[in-house]
Amino acid sequence: MAKNSKPKQHARRHSEASNAPSEPSSPNKMEKPAEPTQKESAQAAYEKKKQTFITRTIWTFVMIAGFFVALFSGHIYIIGLITAIQLVSFKEVISIASKEKKKHEGKKEPNLRFTKSLSWYFLATTMYFLYGESVIYYFKHILLVDKLLLPLANHHRFISFTLYVLGFVIFVGSLRKDTYKLQFQHFAWTHMALYLIVVQAHFVMNNIFEGMIWFFLPAALVITNDIFAYVCGITFGRTQLIQLSPKKTVEGFIGAWICTIIFGFFITNILIRSKYFICPVNDLGANVLTGLECIPNPAFVPQPYSLEIFGLDKVFWIEPMQFHVLGFASFASLIAPFGGFFASGLKRSFGIKDFGESIPGHGGITDRFDCQFIMGFFAYMYYHSFIAVYKANVGDIIETAINGLTVDDQLEVVRGLSKYLFNQGAVSESILECLTSELKR
Repeated sequence: MAKNSKPKQHARRHSEASNAPSEPSSPNKMEKPAEPTQKESAQAAYEKKKQTFITRTIWTFVMIAGFFVALFSGHIYIIGLITAIQLVSFKEVISIASKEKKKHEGKKEPNLRFTKSLSWYFLATTMYFLYGESVIYYFKHILLVDKLLLPLANHHRFISFTLYVLGFVIFVGSLRKDTYKLQFQHFAWTHMALYLIVVQAHFVMNNIFEGMIWFFLPAALVITNDIFAYVCGITFGRTQLIQLSPKKTVEGFIGAWICTIIFGFFITNILIRSKYFICPVNDLGANVLTGLECIPNPAFVPQPYSLEIFGLDKVFWIEPMQFHVLGFASFASLIAPFGGFFASGLKRSFGIKDFGESIPGHGGITDRFDCQFIMGFFAYMYYHSFIAVYKANVGDIIETAINGLTVDDQLEVVRGLSKYLFNQGAVSESILECLTSELKR
């Protein structure tokens, strides 16, 4: 019995020791939190992509809705939209110049006197010049008969030049020895942004004044091409198109071109039926409900085309615009995407993914409109080269009379017009007598 008691006591002490509460471990011996497993990491990545997709989709519909509301509300709202896009895009592009500040890490950030403010001054000066040119060209019949606005219209270009030179002098006067490179870099970036964004956007605005179709059609073709490039690329894409955009494929590029041409014929056939789209702006207060009235451009009027060249004795009627849209669709598919490639190269050179975060889920405004600016520029040049009909208008005649005739000659023109209108039955004899008597000198 004595021999068996010691093993039992030892077993009892061992059991009590094992049941005793353990002492808290020291901080140095705390276990690290378990790293997420591969499955958890994949789930987190999926949730992030899902949230990004939802945000991107919501804002896509918001942008589409906002665009069509502005489009149907009237030309002045579209002009306001283009102006806002100009301002935000300009801000995003010139902000890239600040990337050079990384070279000054650990040092006090240099105080660039006037340099950043001058970027916005040059923007305001450029917009004053370009907007003024458009307003004077399209609304000279209003400006040139106003006593206050006439001097501004006649001397607009000299005023714009004076404002620019003033900014140039201030910039040179603000140069400092220790910040030469940064200041000239900012100056160069500013002027690049003015050319690539503001100047090209100016031609987009002129397209609006010529008729809403010259704004909407090019923009719609670029968007359509972008969509079909993605669809055709993921469906048939095999061959890489360009190193700047590894996901772009030759098959997607060609497929999008074909689909854009087909869409162009379809959408053009709809747009040319509406005078709201094809008429030049003669009333900035017009909208899709009030509409516009004009004599349609011959490009929108069906013309006969013979098939004799193909050995067929037949004639078919079609609007010339249906042939012009082939050029628009081809440029939107083959050239405009290089505006996006240019932007991609610019971002890669500075190691950034997007120009900004103006649009949740989409990046910056510039990221969405990098192809639109050059497309709008092309539309302006193509329209004025092959489609526009040049003829005298009221603004041109008033400008010629004001700047090229003396006051006596101007009075003689009014008297002659009054007699002509009386003979045409457009004015009464009492009005003719009143004008004849009052205009005698």
